[in-house]
Amino acid sequence: MLIPKNYKNFLFLISAFFALSISPTKAQKTVEIQDAIQQHIFTFSEIEVLEDANNKLTFDEIKSAEFNQKFKASLTSTPQTKNLNKTYWFRIKIKQNEQSKKPFLLEFFDQTIDHITAYIPQADNTFRIENLGDANAFNQRLIHHKNFEIPLQNDGNEIQTYYFKISSSQISDVIIVLRTSEWFISYALDEYFYFGIFYGMILVFSFYNLIMYVAMRQKQYLYYVLYNLSVGFFEMSTDGIAYQYLWPNAPAWNQVAYAFALCATSIFALLFTRELLFVKAKAPKLNQLIIGVIVFRLLFFAYCYLFDQTLFSYKFIDAVPLSVAFFTGIYIYKNGYLPARFFVLGYSFLFAGFTLKFLIMLGIGWLNFGAVSYYSLSFCFVLEMIFLSFAIGDKVRILKLKKDKAQQKIIRQMAVNAKLKDSINQELEIKVEERTREVYHKSLIIESKNQALEEANTLLQQQAEEISRMNVLLEHDNEELQTSVEKVTRDRVMNTEVDFEEFSKIYPDKETCYEFLADLKWSKGYHCRKCSNDHYFNGHILHSRRCSKCGYEESVTTYTIFHNTRIPINKAFYMIFLIYSSKGKISSHKLSELLSIRQSTCWTFGSRIKKVMEDRKKTLKKTAKDGWSQLVVE
Repeated sequence: MLIPKNYKNFLFLISAFFALSISPTKAQKTVEIQDAIQQHIFTFSEIEVLEDANNKLTFDEIKSAEFNQKFKASLTSTPQTKNLNKTYWFRIKIKQNEQSKKPFLLEFFDQTIDHITAYIPQADNTFRIENLGDANAFNQRLIHHKNFEIPLQNDGNEIQTYYFKISSSQISDVIIVLRTSEWFISYALDEYFYFGIFYGMILVFSFYNLIMYVAMRQKQYLYYVLYNLSVGFFEMSTDGIAYQYLWPNAPAWNQVAYAFALCATSIFALLFTRELLFVKAKAPKLNQLIIGVIVFRLLFFAYCYLFDQTLFSYKFIDAVPLSVAFFTGIYIYKNGYLPARFFVLGYSFLFAGFTLKFLIMLGIGWLNFGAVSYYSLSFCFVLEMIFLSFAIGDKVRILKLKKDKAQQKIIRQMAVNAKLKDSINQELEIKVEERTREVYHKSLIIESKNQALEEANTLLQQQAEEISRMNVLLEHDNEELQTSVEKVTRDRVMNTEVDFEEFSKIYPDKETCYEFLADLKWSKGYHCRKCSNDHYFNGHILHSRRCSKCGYEESVTTYTIFHNTRIPINKAFYMIFLIYSSKGKISSHKLSELLSIRQSTCWTFGSRIKKVMEDRKKTLKKTAKDGWSQLVVE
């Protein structure tokens, strides 16, 4: 069947018309100005994006019909400039409403965008150009506010297209908000009011802890002050307050100030954790990890600052020090240190806020639901600051309780000593009374016999006086003999032929040996080997001493010749005595026979003693007969 040529053309036109009429159109959604709507945030199809990776497109090309179809609607509620230092073009459409009685403005909510070139349509179909962004001096802004605002002209009913050319050295959220001026003023006043409360709290907490540091000289307070100030410095740098009030004419510094603050926050947080939780004493391996993370963070910061400042935008790197501090708090708390509970609670809030920000940065848009999520990290900083203050207070309270318990123990011991003194005095009084009665009874007997012995006394008076004098001397000698029993026994021990049984009378058990070691080791006073503090408490081990400042505990055998030896301490004493007395000539077989210890053990420890004797030969020549004790302390 033949169809006329004109009829074919007619069918083609009809089919094309129906195809266009049934195909879905994806035109950009227009936002209309209405007095009833105080603010409107542009999302999804209301904002279109075009990436200019090479930064070669001009505005005339962008607004041409050729590029009209190249703009794509945003796939997320809040588009982001994920490719750093690359150019993005955004466009929105606003329908004017000349019946509106309120002035409107456009606001860019993210104050960290470096460059914004706004092309604002005019009534004569031209475009006015405004340059915004935190790379420009603050005084050049149209409105002196931490965000970027553009006043709108609303003198018609046309639909106007606004273009924005944006580039930034860090990932930025392109949050464009249409607001009435009165709503903007109200919102800005409220926001600055809450900023004042937030930064005021930081200053109050910092000043209070600075006073505590001056009063108590504990590093934890100083690190806490520096940590709080670093947090405040970082928040001011990211929310634009610092650029507005601290360095409005230093845009170059404004680009990197937040990186300095963030690095300082991580470092001082780890130093505060290390000092507050006694990590050095309670978890030495975690202490080394913290020091390693601090060094790594400083090296990373130096590399970014000197070679590639775009790496500063990878803020998630600070999850590493945050996680280390959080894990350290959990570990110390599980090991029974109670002040860590508030530390863990505070860091839990901070960790939650950091995680929320990180997920929003990854593009999970439903988490970015408003001002609460936008300022979530600030809220978490406040909660963490409060709970860390609780942790410091709890630590001071526990230390005070320990001090009170120690004082009560001393008081109880003093009471026991007083009772013991009273008991001894009562016993002495009883003995004196008995002795007095005995003397009185003897005096009566003597008096009754005085008459019978009167003549004999005259003859024997001289002998009686001599006998009396000798009795006094003998009584004095007896007292000296009784008081010198220990000295005589010790001198007997110094004889090389003394056996272990007789030697054990001087050092019978472990406690006696440890007491001798403690007196010998700290004869010139106690000094902590870690921090040189000269105050201590009794340690957990017998006769050990624990530093009252840093908590380092030193056992009585540390830094002595008995350190890490498995020989019973009194036998080790005797072995030193035998080797010293024999001038090192006694054999290990003889020592094994005398001490009932394996010959190999005697040889190992004996060799160690002989080496010390050889090293201290000159010193030992000048010592007395107890010179063997000079071999003990290293």
